[in-house]
Amino acid sequence: MTELQLAEKELFDLTNKVAALRKESKPIEVKNYIFQDTDGEVSLLKLFGDKQTLFLIHNMGQGCRYCTLWADGFNGFVQHIENQFAFAMVSKDAPALQRQFSNSRGWRFKMASHAGTDYLKEQNVVSGQNNSPGIVCYIRKGDQIFRKNLAVFGPGDEFCAQWNILSLAGVSTDEWTPQFNYWHHPEKMDDGGKNLK
Repeated sequence: MTELQLAEKELFDLTNKVAALRKESKPIEVKNYIFQDTDGEVSLLKLFGDKQTLFLIHNMGQGCRYCTLWADGFNGFVQHIENQFAFAMVSKDAPALQRQFSNSRGWRFKMASHAGTDYLKEQNVVSGQNNSPGIVCYIRKGDQIFRKNLAVFGPGDEFCAQWNILSLAGVSTDEWTPQFNYWHHPEKMDDGGKNLK
């Protein structure tokens, strides 16, 4: 095996070890936080719907290109997740702004705002930080809610396929930055108007 193949096997084995450790982690009880959505108040418990497990995405808001990249990726397989689990996203943005931005991206998952609540202070994926992107897995037992696992999002993480695809081309995370749109500006506009960059 080449050095690259050995490293890939080590990564595969380590990924399986992390999965086993996550499976065995002890859940921690949390309170039933209250968020806001476009219909008014929505509780953490309500975000479960009729499911026993909820994946709650911590998104930094519509001003973060990286958070938008992750959300765009999740949107592609959310229907597969929601077949068995609940899936939602929270951010600091107001519900109306969330709705406007999610509609512009074609997102199909539930959204709620944690602005003005103590949710992030108590449940942030990075302790002591104000607003870090990541994911939390909650489970419910009746009306009790427990945090099972959490993970931080960042360039090169395991939650965005983009990083591994780029690495196949030898492109590192500091050589590529996501954008909201990828329109290439022609030097001359056919409509005669100015090319605004």
